[in-house]
Amino acid sequence: MATLLASILPAACSTSAPALLLRAFPRLRLRRPLASPPRMSSSSAAASPAPADAAGGERPTAAPFGSWRSPITADVVSGASKRLGDIALAGDGRLLWIEGRPEEKGRMVIVKEDDKPADIIPQEFAARTLAQEYGGGAFAVQDNVVVFSNYKDQRLYKQPIGTGSLPVPLTPDYGAPDVSYADGVFDPHFSRYITVMEDRRTSSLNPATTIVSINLSNGDVHEPKVLISGNDFYASPRIDPTKKRMAWIEWGHPNMPWDKSELWVGYFSESGDLTERVCVAGSNPMLVESPAEPKWSPKGELFFVTDRGSGFWNIYKWVEHTNEVVPMYALDAEFTRPLWVFGINSYDFLGKSNHIVFTYRQLGKSYIGVLDCDSGSVSLLDIPFSDLSNVVTGNDYFYIEGASGSIPTSIAKVTLDGNKTKVISFSIVWSSSPDVMQYRSFFSTPEFIEFPTSSPEQKAYAYFYPPLNPMFEGLPDEKPPLLVKTHGGPTAETRGVLDLSVQYWTSRGWAFLDVNYGGSTGYGREYRERLLKKWGIVDVDDCCSCARFLVENGKVDEQRLCITGRSAGGYTTLASLAFRDTFKAGASLYGIGDITLLRAETHKFESRYMDNLVGSEGAYYERSPINFVNKFTCPVILFQGLDDKVVPPDQARKIYKALKESGLPVALVEYEGEQHGFRKAENIKFTLEQQMVFFARTVGKFEVADDITPIKIENFD
Repeated sequence: MATLLASILPAACSTSAPALLLRAFPRLRLRRPLASPPRMSSSSAAASPAPADAAGGERPTAAPFGSWRSPITADVVSGASKRLGDIALAGDGRLLWIEGRPEEKGRMVIVKEDDKPADIIPQEFAARTLAQEYGGGAFAVQDNVVVFSNYKDQRLYKQPIGTGSLPVPLTPDYGAPDVSYADGVFDPHFSRYITVMEDRRTSSLNPATTIVSINLSNGDVHEPKVLISGNDFYASPRIDPTKKRMAWIEWGHPNMPWDKSELWVGYFSESGDLTERVCVAGSNPMLVESPAEPKWSPKGELFFVTDRGSGFWNIYKWVEHTNEVVPMYALDAEFTRPLWVFGINSYDFLGKSNHIVFTYRQLGKSYIGVLDCDSGSVSLLDIPFSDLSNVVTGNDYFYIEGASGSIPTSIAKVTLDGNKTKVISFSIVWSSSPDVMQYRSFFSTPEFIEFPTSSPEQKAYAYFYPPLNPMFEGLPDEKPPLLVKTHGGPTAETRGVLDLSVQYWTSRGWAFLDVNYGGSTGYGREYRERLLKKWGIVDVDDCCSCARFLVENGKVDEQRLCITGRSAGGYTTLASLAFRDTFKAGASLYGIGDITLLRAETHKFESRYMDNLVGSEGAYYERSPINFVNKFTCPVILFQGLDDKVVPPDQARKIYKALKESGLPVALVEYEGEQHGFRKAENIKFTLEQQMVFFARTVGKFEVADDITPIKIENFD
């Protein structure tokens, strides 16, 4: 249900998508949009040039909000952003990263930093794992060798860097991509690779997850050897470079890893088997915690992040001889993120020193610093990013993934002074959207807002983007329409960073609101647990409350409040439309309409997720929008990938059919070859454009400035 896979991975393409299905019962396989509605064309105001002002410059043209002409087109959005995957350092200290390429239909490629970045894997390979559906941790590197998971067959391959050699398979061919690997590491003590393995050969809904070793000593393919098994899930196997032992994270149903997990350490025998094991954190029934990100220091000390006591994920250290856990840096801030994907790396050790480069989130902003583990001193660093995620380190430098309200997702190299307390150089080595700055004058800067919720004395948070376009201004006495985005997860966090899919709306005269409703991460366990047993209530109330907050403050038009969301955010969207009357139209992207059906059909990782979010059997029925189509009162458009295993296509079809039969304006778009999140440029473009024109036609009171052929809306056209 997380939308971490729902990324912008596009290439410029025509509106008519070759793999597109526009669904209108009975099933129609159309190769172009239905042509019955008229083409939406530029309004006269939006098409007119801005008049000159007294100083000889251009004055903004007054035009209806929503009708403004913008250079940030759907083609620009769908073709602008590459997706960033894992990062690591090669043996020569150069950066390796995975990027998803729009022009290659989202293919994930391992690339190495150089004067001209070089692809590591051949064209016929893609580095992506399907473990736990969302993947992550798809490659690892040691010296000049990479091991990666290949998307097509899900096998592991080994390849030297820069030799021209082809990848060599390490794992067996099972005849189908039914066994996936993730979060692997090289074992410095034995010639092998240790990784999480998910085996779907017996059951795709209940696959076996284990930690296994794979022999690297010769060129033969070997069956993986199981080292750890018995629990439902495993992550983060990490080897102590100084001793023959390994740390890992495990958890079991009905918990998600951020609810309750355990950190273990096991000791290897001379043959490489795990013998003695000890639970470092998470086993105390009186202490609820969710440890994550274990790492061994160069000295062989075990560090990790957990939220014991304060409810905030902070950095701790295990004292082995007393089996104690001690805090290294206590702060009401989050030093890691929920484990939706493998391979999260929120902190790392600088070379062979005992200094940690760390990142944390606090009240909607990221910070980065250096912790001296010997003295306990902390030095915060000043860099241009306000949003930070993964970090990898060298001796006196590190690479950091980051972004801000005006900088797209990027990787920067940061060099420190000799004391490791100050930045002496900062340079961006990779950008998801290298050409984006030409549109800078059109960027709306996010405003972090705190708003009152329906619960007394409780606050929630959001990012508000006002409409902005240097060529236009709204009409006198007109308020802009508002599009509220409900993030996926729902245990996730939206962040105030530059996203052209947001600027697409604001540069056309829409206000945009991105809500971190109760249950979101980034604000501690107490905030995260507001959603327990109340999914479909707290999230819905907070989104409605924030929209009303903006109306009451004169920021937006109450009659043109729209809502959109992906996956779990699509559920919040549908629930808001079914159970509240705040919004006038909505768009659901692979959203959940029937949480009972989702529980029965979704993949193993999330199969018990709803137990904690929903609660009783009665609540499953009462909070499923599909059971209350009679309560929908406004137009809805739905978008769905036909290969989605997280939210099966039947969910969208049932909502569509029921709303169509009830007489409400409704449309459904289905995409062949898309999974949970749209990766193909033509589909991302089409989805964005059709949302815009759908809202404009049904509630907008304006004509869009773009040349878009709208699809047929049932009960409207």
